[in-house]
Amino acid sequence: MPLPTFNFFRNSPDIADFEPGQLVFKQGEPGDVMYAVVEGRVELTRDGQALEMLGEGNIFGELALVDESPRGATATAATAARLAPVDKRRFTFLVQEHPMFALQVMAVMADRLRRANDRS
Repeated sequence: MPLPTFNFFRNSPDIADFEPGQLVFKQGEPGDVMYAVVEGRVELTRDGQALEMLGEGNIFGELALVDESPRGATATAATAARLAPVDKRRFTFLVQEHPMFALQVMAVMADRLRRANDRS
């Protein structure tokens, strides 16, 4: 089953531009926002090891909105990238107004958990 894409963030008013190699967030930092990739690619690494390369329509950093644990990975723009930040307030609104959004985020989280277990 293909993972959902989150292209509806394409029209977000607060899209941030990142240059290739620019840090989005660092493993171990506190987090209060997730991101949707509007354009470009973002690499996720943990302890210097590549985990995943994300492109348009992918989300990352969603765990920061579910619990208050430090970031579990580092996110770096692999190419020029446009990212839509989603804070807890917006996330909560989307979950309440669009219950399928919550299921889609959970599908992404479940996929990442399964792949992490496969790597162990």
